[in-house]
Amino acid sequence: MKRSSPILAAAMAATLVIAPAGVWAQDDAPPPASPELSEGAEMLSEGMKLLLRGLLAESAEGWSKLVDWLDDLSQYEPPERLPNGDIIIRRKPPPGPDETEI
Repeated sequence: MKRSSPILAAAMAATLVIAPAGVWAQDDAPPPASPELSEGAEMLSEGMKLLLRGLLAESAEGWSKLVDWLDDLSQYEPPERLPNGDIIIRRKPPPGPDETEI
């Protein structure tokens, strides 16, 4: 089963939070809210905060793993596209005895 992107999930969550505000902005005032509706909205808001915090933590962990896996990008040449459409990224040759790294 393929996992969905944390960025996509965060974008969808933000859309759900922002969409009602856009609808209310068209009118001069939001509709009157009952106590149950206010409590539900508060619970939904808290749930969205928890969801976004979890997504942020998960994406930070994934980003850290990606950075560790890539190591130092200065060790690689820029990407090159071959005529058949493949993209290759070559490692730079190690510096010779006459060259010093800055």
